[in-house]
Amino acid sequence: MSAKVLIADDEMHILRAAEFKLKRSGFDVACVEDGQAAWEAIQEQAPDILITDYHMPRMDGLALCRTVRQNEATASLPIVMLTAKGFDLSGDDDETAELNIAAVLAKPFSPRGLVQCIHEVLETGSYVPTVTTF
Repeated sequence: MSAKVLIADDEMHILRAAEFKLKRSGFDVACVEDGQAAWEAIQEQAPDILITDYHMPRMDGLALCRTVRQNEATASLPIVMLTAKGFDLSGDDDETAELNIAAVLAKPFSPRGLVQCIHEVLETGSYVPTVTTF
């Protein structure tokens, strides 16, 4: 059985490129365009990993992460954050450390790097990228 990945991103070209690469890599992929839709999808059927953009309408990525962590049923869900180049979400401040984000990938990111990241997070719970921007 393949791992179920939920991708939340409001940029359609990023959403479709990630979906295509992940499906070709054998993942079961669901896509949504904002944080509120992601939370609704998680409540309906929790994925094995959440890939979320930082900036989205209705509910941004950090609010989504907070909501996931505050719910007992989803508190341990692995999360990978996608974010605009130059934005630092390294876990240095209390809020991001508290959210236990497994990995942060800067946009633009390599679809192959995303696949590698997901495999590593699912296997080890964390990801140390060899290259963070492309």
